[in-house]
Amino acid sequence: MHAGLRITAFAAALAATFGTAYGVGKGVDPVVEDPAPARHESHGEAKPDAEGAGGHGGHESAPAGGLQISEGGYTLDLRTPTVTAGKRTELSFAIRDSAGRAVTAYQREHEKELHLIVASRDLVTYRHLHPTRAADGTWSIPVELPRAGGYRVFADFTPAKKGAENLTLGADLAAAGSFEPQRMPAPNGTAKIHGYEVRLGGGLRPGKASELKLNVSRDGRPVKNLQPYLGAYGHLVALRSGDLAYLHVHPNGEPGDGSTKPGPQISFTATAPSSGTYRLFLDFKHEGKVHTAEFTVRAGGATTATEAPAHDEGTEGHGH
Repeated sequence: MHAGLRITAFAAALAATFGTAYGVGKGVDPVVEDPAPARHESHGEAKPDAEGAGGHGGHESAPAGGLQISEGGYTLDLRTPTVTAGKRTELSFAIRDSAGRAVTAYQREHEKELHLIVASRDLVTYRHLHPTRAADGTWSIPVELPRAGGYRVFADFTPAKKGAENLTLGADLAAAGSFEPQRMPAPNGTAKIHGYEVRLGGGLRPGKASELKLNVSRDGRPVKNLQPYLGAYGHLVALRSGDLAYLHVHPNGEPGDGSTKPGPQISFTATAPSSGTYRLFLDFKHEGKVHTAEFTVRAGGATTATEAPAHDEGTEGHGH
């Protein structure tokens, strides 16, 4: 591998900005070879495409989540746009309404008022965080990012306002330090993390709902006593390679509904907004600890358990 290139905070921020510029524009090629148009569905709810965007066989049916810093009268105000790689830093932000006031009231969804996702633009580093809100509406949480480069911060929330809809806003974050580019892991149907093995069945289909089945085992034995995490036995986030469009889905069924078992299988229904490559991040809890299994999939082609497993990401941790 080539020697690391020293990146200043300014250069890292500039790199992240350019990443956003060519990832969001309609009809512009993304970082990888897959087309990544700038409209998709968030939270598995199909919404009409008011602009009639096409170009992918009619699969573009809804606005993309996380591609905008402002939407629906709300803005993500990231007060810590730059951090230093490998150094613990207090990440601070606020959600502001159309009058510029910090929002202080939220609906609780999946046991939290707000879910914060931080992902590197190469989709190798991922964090699912739950920050603390101060009385004045400022959110904060300590974060340590392992590598220099461009990152994207996603705030997933619903204001406590009558008729308010769920929103996912995104902002760029730069980590200064010695930058070494990494390739995204190849498509895989099996992930290994902290002694667990998670197998993915099914696949993403552009513009159509499909079922994803994830089976959790440890030491070759099915795990049948998963613990609820954020009100479910599994929590799944999908990010599209190139522009990092955000798709947040939840499992079919929930603990205590009389039919959903605590493993070994967790079932989700998801719709890919377009063809392309996606990274899936599954959070699950067992014996008091939360683990994250990671997959790379291509929309339109099912992943199978016979494909090569991804490398174990357990050394980085995921900040739950």
